Amino acid sequence: MRWRPFERQRPRDGRNELMAAEPEILDELRRLRARVPHLTGALAAGVDGLVLAHDTPGVEPEGVAALTAAALGVAVRMADTTGQGDFRELLVRGVYGYIATYAAGHGAVLTLLAQDRVNVGRLHLEGRRAGVRIGELVDAHEASVRAARPALTPPRPQPPAKPLIVRTRSARGPGTANARTTTES
Repeated sequence: MRWRPFERQRPRDGRNELMAAEPEILDELRRLRARVPHLTGALAAGVDGLVLAHDTPGVEPEGVAALTAAALGVAVRMADTTGQGDFRELLVRGVYGYIATYAAGHGAVLTLLAQDRVNVGRLHLEGRRAGVRIGELVDAHEASVRAARPALTPPRPQPPAKPLIVRTRSARGPGTANARTTTES
């Protein structure tokens, strides 16, 4: 999986189509919050910073998604520059807790907010699993949307135009041996 956060993974008008996957993603976020004690929020977003689904009480999801996209850009470049391979996860520790971001398929990320007393090993274990599941949901939905759209086929090439042959007679009159053939296209 190659992350390219500075390139758009899907057109912005495809967001409405992707919102159809939101209930399944939201279910996964709620199950994740139930499995990890001290998890205070969970958000799935596109790599372009658009919210796909969230369970983040007291936190503005659009702002978190936008900041996640910015942090993702830095993390991807840092991993690439240092030769560490493709992006997998990012962990930020603040005085009051953690923000963890995980790759979720080709075009999405999962961001988790947790209190400072969270078990970080459990956070990573469950976050990685949920990232894989959300990635499967997002990628499968995007694939089905692409398959449902009519394929843009180039117009069939037209066969070359056949030359128009016009036979004219010379001024000497009909039936003379001076007939000429002219080709026009």
